[in-house]
Amino acid sequence: FTFCPFSLHPLESFLEVINSEILGAIENVIQDIVTSLARNKAPVLTLVNRSDWGNIQFKDSVGLQMISHHTTRKIKSDCPKSAPKFALILKILSVIYKMVQNNTYATKRDIYYSDTLLFGSQSVVDNIVNDISCMLKIPRRSLHILSTTKGCIAGNLSYTEEDGTKVNCTCSATAVTVPSNVQGIRNVITDAKFILIVEKDATFQRLLDDDFCNKLSPCIMITGKGVPDLNTRLLVRKLWDTCHIPIFTLMDADPHGIEIMCIYKYGSVSMSFEAHHLTVPAIRWLGLLPSDIERLNIRSDALIPLTKQDQNKLASMQKRPYVACQPMWKKEMEILAASKMKAEIQALTSLSSDYLSRVYLPSKLQFGGWI
Repeated sequence: FTFCPFSLHPLESFLEVINSEILGAIENVIQDIVTSLARNKAPVLTLVNRSDWGNIQFKDSVGLQMISHHTTRKIKSDCPKSAPKFALILKILSVIYKMVQNNTYATKRDIYYSDTLLFGSQSVVDNIVNDISCMLKIPRRSLHILSTTKGCIAGNLSYTEEDGTKVNCTCSATAVTVPSNVQGIRNVITDAKFILIVEKDATFQRLLDDDFCNKLSPCIMITGKGVPDLNTRLLVRKLWDTCHIPIFTLMDADPHGIEIMCIYKYGSVSMSFEAHHLTVPAIRWLGLLPSDIERLNIRSDALIPLTKQDQNKLASMQKRPYVACQPMWKKEMEILAASKMKAEIQALTSLSSDYLSRVYLPSKLQFGGWI
């Protein structure tokens, strides 16, 4: 197994305590297994049903949060269906244990490629790591497992990474990749007036090319390139905690775009056990709003019919608990459902090539066109 060459620093006392707790939590799991074997019983691991909405409660100040009395499932070592997963969980627990002991780090991708035949797919590793984090009640980043970052950031922002590298995100044609260890960044400096989360990389790059970060007022732009990875969500939350400036989202006017915005704002069911570290309920929906389609008289040939899958996703989202406290969101979803037409942000180019940066965003930000 090859570890990633992330910077290793002397552990401070509080990190030693955290690492000691992680090692202790893993040792408790192994102790239970050994005890079961000593009693001639097949060992069992108990995991939370992370995809069960019945385990979730909604709090306006936090988002989707896992309840304390959650339902669980048993991973039995003597069951042909669950025994392989039982073995893989122990394998990854052993990897985590060694990394915590040695103060080294690896990405989920590193773990997968250490034995691709054993794990089968990257998604298997991803799910098991999240199951372990939830089972141990320890944030994944504290387990010394990092994600391969896909998100980008640009604009009026500078900070220092954990290894002392100074990063300047001054807006240019090239954005900065979201750091792999968001928890370790410090000395955050910005004069930005707001943060804009952009759904797609293509739109993000177009705004960079138009020098949007500097034209209206200094701002920070972030993209998760679709569904955001954990590091991008952590960075949005860290900037909110540090800067206390408004955060807006720019998404496609379709169910997928709305769902991505909800992940940033209220979190996801599968990661609800970490909601306090990942969600930013103060995020506002700037656009593209379904009501904008008719208001701006966007041409019909720039619109796309909702697929059956889109309609099913939208109907499911309309039943989610956070929609009840967002009447304007509910209205926008009803407009989308009634029209049965969706629009990508790029549809604004049917009005003019630079309409997004020159007209749409400035007017929205100056006159409060968000919900």
